[in-house]
Amino acid sequence: MNVRIIAGKFGSRSIKAPHGNVTHPMSDRIKSSLFNSLGGVVEGAEVLDAFAGSGALGFEALSRGAKSVVFVDRDQGAIRTITENVELLSCGDVTKVTQSGVATWADTTDLKFDIIFADPPYGDPQFSTVNRLFRLLKPNGLMVLSYPGRGEAPTGTNGVVVVDNRSYGTAALTFYRQSE
Repeated sequence: MNVRIIAGKFGSRSIKAPHGNVTHPMSDRIKSSLFNSLGGVVEGAEVLDAFAGSGALGFEALSRGAKSVVFVDRDQGAIRTITENVELLSCGDVTKVTQSGVATWADTTDLKFDIIFADPPYGDPQFSTVNRLFRLLKPNGLMVLSYPGRGEAPTGTNGVVVVDNRSYGTAALTFYRQSE
């Protein structure tokens, strides 16, 4: 299975997605809407792609001018796929690929990010882990959580507030902002 990068310097290029149903790549329609809503915020941003799967969100961000991306996923197949995609796009100098559970990694890193994409498995949204990611936001940083269109997302904590919610039928996005 392949996933398409929509716009930017890698626009219209395809990247690989892991085999099987371990990941649920975001549809082009939702991904396009997400990045259109972010606009110029991506330019020069340091990005975390948590629960990265194929890395599609991080690669889309790089394509649209992000400074760097850290990919974190615990699945070995996903990590292998992301590594192949890094090589395919020749972007190893601005990416870091880490095989780890997101909760464990979040608890042990000192890195801070301008943008965090959190796209946990729909069968296990791991909202407690998502809450841990809030501390990794830089002042005025933005986190986008993708989750099944049913149910509620975390409301934010410790200076992180919900700034937007969008529903796309079977999927939803919640946008969080770290106050300064």
